[in-house]
Amino acid sequence: MLTARRRVVATAAVLTGSLLLASCGGSDGGSSDGKTLRLWHYEGPDSAMGAAWNEAIKEFEAKHPGVKVKFEEKGFEQIQKTAPMVLNSSDAPDIMEYNKGNATAGLLSKQGLLTDLTPEVTKRGWDKELSAGVKTTSQYDTNGVMGSGKWYGVPNYAEYTMIFYNKDLFKKYKVAEPKTFDDLTAAMDTFVAKGITPLANAGAEYMAQQYLYQLALSKADRSWVDSYELYRGETDFHDAAWTYGATTFADWVKKGYISKTSSGTKAEDAGVAFIQGKNPILFSGSWWYGRFTTENKFDWGSVLWPGSDLTLGSGGNLWVVPQGAKNKDLAYDFIDITMSKKIQNLLGNKGGVPVAADPSAITDPRARTLIADFNTLSGRDGLAFYPDWPVPGFYDVLVSETQKLITGSATPDAYLGALQKAYDKGVPKQ
Repeated sequence: MLTARRRVVATAAVLTGSLLLASCGGSDGGSSDGKTLRLWHYEGPDSAMGAAWNEAIKEFEAKHPGVKVKFEEKGFEQIQKTAPMVLNSSDAPDIMEYNKGNATAGLLSKQGLLTDLTPEVTKRGWDKELSAGVKTTSQYDTNGVMGSGKWYGVPNYAEYTMIFYNKDLFKKYKVAEPKTFDDLTAAMDTFVAKGITPLANAGAEYMAQQYLYQLALSKADRSWVDSYELYRGETDFHDAAWTYGATTFADWVKKGYISKTSSGTKAEDAGVAFIQGKNPILFSGSWWYGRFTTENKFDWGSVLWPGSDLTLGSGGNLWVVPQGAKNKDLAYDFIDITMSKKIQNLLGNKGGVPVAADPSAITDPRARTLIADFNTLSGRDGLAFYPDWPVPGFYDVLVSETQKLITGSATPDAYLGALQKAYDKGVPKQ
């Protein structure tokens, strides 16, 4: 599911095809008597979001006597592939979790399948709780492009990437914790000298491309991100930032920071390698935080990527209200409860990244660090989204081309040329 979450745009063709098949099929549909709230989401019960939303259901029912929440557990891929068809039928739920981005929530908003939440957002003050970077994936224009226009979804958590590091291995080899970029490279040099591959990596899925994108982000600014992700300018893959990202990544492979054999490795393998202590450093997202808390048998920590104001991240998946929902007012009330301090604080203490928690209410030390770093990142408008988002099919292009950099079968220049060709082909005509 982690991989699927990164593959936001790659589902565009599937979703479009599903829309063509949409019909008004028979079903029990949603109750219109105001006594049932039909809710779909795909978070595990042990996840931070699952725990927080279970509590929100209890809170909702306590505040709405006689109303029951009918929670229907759905798989991530199940919702991704069937949502357009279901939302265009009489079986639409009242509220559901859905992925953010142009090819997912943006596409459904363009097709008229989602309710415009703008009046509720302003009335209930949800917009005041969210930072600029988090808001971006909540709003879509008439073409379904994120970043402006009407509100079609509300996130109540966020996600971002960071460096996870094994403190025990750093201490064992007398390596300084990576507070600066020079610290990071010096640490990797030391580990290589000891015969240890420093970076856990997954070339067959999202992780490798995210390393490279982060390197590029360290030489970029907000206007660069907006040009690339939101089409607010020209994107040149041979500019200084992209060139630095590709050449440095290729150089890291040559130096042994990244294993050439990781070209075929999946994200799960990289995460397990870190958990087992095989690699002392992993750069990935907050979605690993709860698992590392449970499974790591060593002392560990996390830091933002040093020397960069920007890192990968965004608001979390969205609460959306289908246009055909029967109990929209109840859905709005449920969203409001998930944005409350009580639920936000619980989310934070369970290892999630809340968007409106009271920092003093977060008691777990690592969770406090997680949230404090997010607040730092959010405060400087540092969420730069993900490299595969801009155009349909770009995730697969990034995987295959970045694998070539790892194996040495493509030069950085050829790599960037391939990305430019795929990107230009997919950018919507203005």
